Amino acid sequence: MVEEWQKWAQRLRRHPRRVMAALGALLLGTGVTAFGTGPLDAAVDAMPRREIVEPLDLLTRETAEMADSTVAAPFVLYRTDVTRRDDTLGTLLQRLGVDDREAADFLRRDRTAAELWRGRPGKLVSAEVDDDGRLLRLTARWLPRDDAPTFQRLSVERAGGALRARLESPAFTTSVRLASGTIRTSLFAATDAVRLPDTIASQLADLFSGEIDFRRDLRAGDTFHVVYEVLEGDGEVLRYGRLLGAEFVNAGRRHQLVWFQPPGGKGGYYTLQGESLQRAFLASPLAFSRVTSGYGMRFHPVHGDRRAHLGVDYGAPTGTPVRSVADAIVEFAGWQRGYGNVVILQHKNQRKTLYAHLSRIDVRKGQRVEQGQTLGAVGATGTATGPHLHFEYIVGGVHRDPLTIARDNGAGEPIEARWRPAFEQVASTMREQLAAAATVVQASAE
Repeated sequence: MVEEWQKWAQRLRRHPRRVMAALGALLLGTGVTAFGTGPLDAAVDAMPRREIVEPLDLLTRETAEMADSTVAAPFVLYRTDVTRRDDTLGTLLQRLGVDDREAADFLRRDRTAAELWRGRPGKLVSAEVDDDGRLLRLTARWLPRDDAPTFQRLSVERAGGALRARLESPAFTTSVRLASGTIRTSLFAATDAVRLPDTIASQLADLFSGEIDFRRDLRAGDTFHVVYEVLEGDGEVLRYGRLLGAEFVNAGRRHQLVWFQPPGGKGGYYTLQGESLQRAFLASPLAFSRVTSGYGMRFHPVHGDRRAHLGVDYGAPTGTPVRSVADAIVEFAGWQRGYGNVVILQHKNQRKTLYAHLSRIDVRKGQRVEQGQTLGAVGATGTATGPHLHFEYIVGGVHRDPLTIARDNGAGEPIEARWRPAFEQVASTMREQLAAAATVVQASAE
């Protein structure tokens, strides 16, 4: 037999075409033979048939247990939202997908759970519910105040068929993030494009406002790089913190800053060479805003004629906090004809600022206020077509363009000599971080 296979192998090597032709003929003959089985197939079809039905157990014990466990697995829906100023318990639970009267009653009655409704809005709330809307677990996280060393964690969950609430105060974590952007039309359009938090964007504008007029001096192609902190609890962002460092290149000129706080001392912003950026006046009375009407002659939207506009209008939603641009004493706080609710502050060196159309007033006449302190909130009281802040800057009884306010005061003192070595170390680290921020993929605002 072996010798026969060896002979066939030798013939295949010597005459491959002939051997393959012979093999093809053999297969063709087999096919013809297959066609010849037709009558036999017909005879098989004519034979009598009988149907037999028997039950078969197709599931083994292991697969049956697996199927039972799959069917019994509960459906859980996870949703996250934040508490709002005008929230009720019903509106919040509705957004979280909770349809559970027992849980709603518990959240109303329980003293610990009531912490969810105390204090400022903006608490981060997560809920786990089943497919019937029944609450399985609710967790809320928030910072009790901006300078708090810990955050609050409220947990509401079922234990033994009943709901229980627990309040804890664990330490939050601080992380550092980098961002980079390019100007195409405006600063805020560019910060929106790179998803820079509003609070960080406003700090960027405030701190560089003494060097850059963001309304007149910006050029297409200007760039910025920022390093900022994020406060997190259980991996969730609770608040965006301080701008730690920034670089802004405007018309080819480089501006840089860094936050430095000496041990046991008061922190502040400095150039990377150690010059203080602390100024007597902030650039804007709103932390994040857009100018909707500038200083000078304009067509009045209510009276329908051209007249002098002695201030600047900032567009913002009703309720947006309005802050003092500098330390001052409240000269007036109340209603004043077309201004509606208005606050007038008296600053040093015969300077005054005016804040009009407020929805509410949070200060009183004669009160001392500090730079950045909340005076009230944006509204549309008095003669106004919509919610906005009208802001005026007066020097020696003469109105001045409020957009120049940040340039009308000099910078603060340079860093003390005793803190210079520590500052140089911080500045060196910030240079490296800003260089890393510049490598972040940039987005631009058209």
